[in-house]
Amino acid sequence: MADALISVLLEQLASVVYKHTNAAVKLVLDAEKDVKSFSSKLKAIQAVLEDAEKKQVTEASVGDWLKKLKDVSYEMDDVLDEWNTELLRQQVEEKQEVEGDNALVTKKKVCFPMPSGCFCFGQVNKVIHHHNIAKRIKELNERLTLIAAEREMYGFHQSTIGGHDEQLIQRQKTSSLVDISMIFGREEEKEMLLSKLLRESNQDGGKLLVIPIVGMGGMGKTTLAQLAYNHEKVTAHFDKKVWVCVSDPFDEIKIAKAIIESLVGTPNSSNELETLLQCIKTHIKNKKLLLVLDDVWTEDETKWENLKLPIIMQSCEEGSSILDCLALFNSIAFLDREEDEADELGDIGKKIVKRCKGLPLAVKTLGSLLWYKKTRKEWEDVLKSEIWELEKVEQHVFRPLLLSYYDLAPARRVGQYCFESLSMRSFFQDFRKDEVGNVYGCKMHDIVHDFLQFLSQNECVIIEAVEGANQSTELPGDKVCHLTLRNVAEGPLSTLCYGCKNMRSLTLLGSKITTISSGSIMQMKCLRTLNLSGNRLDNVPNEIGELIHLRYMNLSGSDNLKELPDAVCDLYNLQTLVLIFCTGLRKLPKAMGKLINLKHLYVAWCEGLRYLPKGIGSLKSLQVLDCFYVCEGDDDEALKLGDLRIMDQLQGGLSIRNLGKDDASEIEKAQLGNKEHLSHLLVDFLGGREQRRGDEEIVKALQPHQNLESLSILWCHGTTESLCWIKSLHNLRKLRLHNWRFCEFLPPLGKLPSLEILEIGGMWNVKKVGVEFVGIEEEEVSGILFPKLKQLSFYSMYEWEEWAFLSEITIMPRLSFLQIVHCPKLKALPDFLYKITALRTLEIKRSPILEGEYEKDVGKEWHNISHIPNLTILPYN
Repeated sequence: MADALISVLLEQLASVVYKHTNAAVKLVLDAEKDVKSFSSKLKAIQAVLEDAEKKQVTEASVGDWLKKLKDVSYEMDDVLDEWNTELLRQQVEEKQEVEGDNALVTKKKVCFPMPSGCFCFGQVNKVIHHHNIAKRIKELNERLTLIAAEREMYGFHQSTIGGHDEQLIQRQKTSSLVDISMIFGREEEKEMLLSKLLRESNQDGGKLLVIPIVGMGGMGKTTLAQLAYNHEKVTAHFDKKVWVCVSDPFDEIKIAKAIIESLVGTPNSSNELETLLQCIKTHIKNKKLLLVLDDVWTEDETKWENLKLPIIMQSCEEGSSILDCLALFNSIAFLDREEDEADELGDIGKKIVKRCKGLPLAVKTLGSLLWYKKTRKEWEDVLKSEIWELEKVEQHVFRPLLLSYYDLAPARRVGQYCFESLSMRSFFQDFRKDEVGNVYGCKMHDIVHDFLQFLSQNECVIIEAVEGANQSTELPGDKVCHLTLRNVAEGPLSTLCYGCKNMRSLTLLGSKITTISSGSIMQMKCLRTLNLSGNRLDNVPNEIGELIHLRYMNLSGSDNLKELPDAVCDLYNLQTLVLIFCTGLRKLPKAMGKLINLKHLYVAWCEGLRYLPKGIGSLKSLQVLDCFYVCEGDDDEALKLGDLRIMDQLQGGLSIRNLGKDDASEIEKAQLGNKEHLSHLLVDFLGGREQRRGDEEIVKALQPHQNLESLSILWCHGTTESLCWIKSLHNLRKLRLHNWRFCEFLPPLGKLPSLEILEIGGMWNVKKVGVEFVGIEEEEVSGILFPKLKQLSFYSMYEWEEWAFLSEITIMPRLSFLQIVHCPKLKALPDFLYKITALRTLEIKRSPILEGEYEKDVGKEWHNISHIPNLTILPYN
């Protein structure tokens, strides 16, 4: 839709004006003035876009008008991006000049494509470049002026959302109706208000009783008034009841008319205030009247005097107790959730409610916000948000509203929200989930796909490659923005296509190209997304650096790609670089520190990488680094583990590969305990048959943050005693310990409150699993151990003979899946397993003693497991 494009462009316009006024880059021809003018006209057009989008279906001319609007918007987006890139280029240059030899990026001077020795010519080139940008902005502004004028021809209706004059924005109207079943903790206040309303007269003996209910927004004033207004005793006590929503701006005539219409049932056409007031007086004469004036904002005494109603404004104490708000919060945040989730998140919910200071609107806002959030980390992000501490936000209720509002801002969260919304509407199906329930894949129904193609028409195109498609591809017009090519044959992608100069994204699916030609790249200089994953790339040309607008580049699965050109580091706008499974990749460019907007770097399974370049440590925007390769030896160009200490912003998953004996001090410097946004951590040692000294010290130094949800430690030569910090991981949901060949006992894991999946394998020297595993002392005889464990796997435990616990203790009550593979000496399963009603799947493979004991119908212990629905017992051979 055009509205999405316009919204993004308006943000870009605002940003670039700010950067222009605060940077050394100065353009000529009043570019700043033209940008502001363009922005103003665009806002005016945005107000009618909703109506225009609807009319284009029946009026072709409106469709043409929208296309012209999109064209000029796309072009302006490109120009502004060039402007912004100029600022970024300058920022990198200045950084290198200041930091000099201490810079984490290479000291190579960044310059325009010109003879490096000609300083004067370079300055002239800059001026010409700036002049051209300014000239294009001016031309686009003139084109938009014509487009804006044309909109008057179509008689579009303005959208009611997002008006420019704040005084004209209509506030949500209140009414006397209320759902009593959804009111929490207002009984005491309601009874006090009823007591005052039902008195025959006020304490001063006058006829008029004024009861002000005042306080900050969101406190529950309207709700309290609604409860009293609708009470049966109040209805019987008063002859007439009138509810008027005053709102803002304050309009005496409008209020008077509303009172009359409520009293007599029909509107009054007079616009004379005195006439209206006399009419009110006539209809309430000798009547006992209850008048509720709700949503009152003005304290202007002259306005109240004109209306001649003595309303008194004064302050009051804060509202309901925390306990009452908690009931309201829980009713919204935990709606339709499993009991397990409510138990897991309830403690955070209580802390969030305390921060709401007893304000029901705040509680409802955050309850609704958190209903969409599934993980403990997401709830903790709300609890720990800096917005709670903002001194400028004086009203307590504004902070939860800001939290809710800003929750919509980051693109990743918006994407997740949109995905969930579309899923609920059946746009997606056949979801694929990981072990802990996170969606990582899905399908779209053919009809939905065709419908979306219809909506996007010639903007989004999918083309099936034919013989010779590597040479050229014909596009349906020059307005294609998003192109997907399918099944392109092996070989270079030479001349890509004709008419693709405006293309924003290129994706190749099921294709086998070996490179993309420099000519193709130069045709697509507006590209934002380049997805060449799954191809057979062996080369990326230097011209890739010409794609200055590029935000996302995916080269994953390119086994034959050995290196990236240095020109990649000139992509100052690049935010995501995906190189997963580029197994032949030997190195990354040294100047990676120039990618100052890089947020996501994926280099997992690049097994040929010896190390990451040191410049990555200076990337302040980097949020995701999925894999860290420890460099063997001392290389000044390599990023050290200790450099991670300044990267506390890392989130998601991190794998640390190739840890060796001398890395304990570096791990300690990395301060993984400060990485509170990391949810998954994998630590992979070098392995080897001879026991390596030093692994225990490395594991002790790991000590990740307690927010960690998944932990894997592989090929460690230490003992599990080094996991002394494991009990602090209260949010750990998955744990994998693989090939700890030299340890003899399992770590104490039974008291981890959130653990759901546990995999233990390759512990060749473990002979017995007993009370040390559940984490209790011999004398303990009560409690629940492994309270949430659902999946348990043991494999390659060649010396394991005995598995026994105290029967009095409840162990693994929620276990649903148990797998035992390659445990040839294990004699029997523990008795407690037979009593677990949740156990649905049991697999015993290549474990000959157990196979005999539990053989169907004939095994001595068969009767103890025969009730389990899904049984798999495979013979050793």
